[in-house]
Amino acid sequence: MPETSPSVIRRLRGRATGLAVAGTALALAAPLPATAGTVQAGAAAADPVSVLKFTVKERKDALAYWTPARMKAVGKSVDLGPTGPKAKPWTGTELKTVGRLFFVNARGYDTWCTATAVTSANRSAVMTAAHCVRLGSSPGNTNTSMVFVPGYHKGKKPYGVFAVRNAATPRTWEKDSTDDLATLTVDLDKSRRKLTDVVGGQAIAFNRPVGATISAFGYSATHPQLGEELLRCVGKPKKKLGLQAIPCDLTGGSSGGPWLAGFNATTGKGTLVSVNSGLDSLTPTEMQGEIFGSLAKKVYDRAQNS
Repeated sequence: MPETSPSVIRRLRGRATGLAVAGTALALAAPLPATAGTVQAGAAAADPVSVLKFTVKERKDALAYWTPARMKAVGKSVDLGPTGPKAKPWTGTELKTVGRLFFVNARGYDTWCTATAVTSANRSAVMTAAHCVRLGSSPGNTNTSMVFVPGYHKGKKPYGVFAVRNAATPRTWEKDSTDDLATLTVDLDKSRRKLTDVVGGQAIAFNRPVGATISAFGYSATHPQLGEELLRCVGKPKKKLGLQAIPCDLTGGSSGGPWLAGFNATTGKGTLVSVNSGLDSLTPTEMQGEIFGSLAKKVYDRAQNS
């Protein structure tokens, strides 16, 4: 976990053993050198959004790195216990917009999160958690080799693999480990198509009142699925310590997964109002997510207009 203060351990515990599914704890005694991608050059300290960019070569290398065998292997590398009882396999309409976000974390381990294609001006925006992009309170420690696989299911990649071109996060996450959300911009696919032209996009809302029933999704590293299948929790969120929380026992690998209000099980569509961020305890019973406000809108706008 990036933070060690007792006041934040409970909130962020999931990130230690891998809401982002790290092979080891993400706590660092000292910063690691960044190995790929750089914070946007010339960004003013007052800019509320931090942008991590990947070069053309880095994106090409990421696509080559994440072979089918490597994607399968990473799920077998960690088992965080049995699935449920709150989280259940999603067996309804295929959610083309939701997928696995594969990357190499700042400690050099293959891992994954969950992410969602959303409607955007550039038709290439994906929402996830900030801790799926970089370590909090540690500006130089960023994740690399990042690709998004919408509709991933048991090794199948029905809509291809999209390399991440850049990732926008709140600067408050980079500096203080607060505001755990991110918007990614992905490249075109092999056929030169934009992401949401291929899979569609979930609507996204900001400054929405907390309380509507939520469907939260994620590729949890629990067995028997081990990240190979999408799981869902359903619950009504409540405000808690500046966040919102729902009853849910999704765990590692579900980080960044969508919170969809007004979810229609027939169409597979809803309105994205948050993403999976942190767990409440060593034996999770509650998932927490940010309340999307004006800062989240700035992060999204930076990505959708890039």
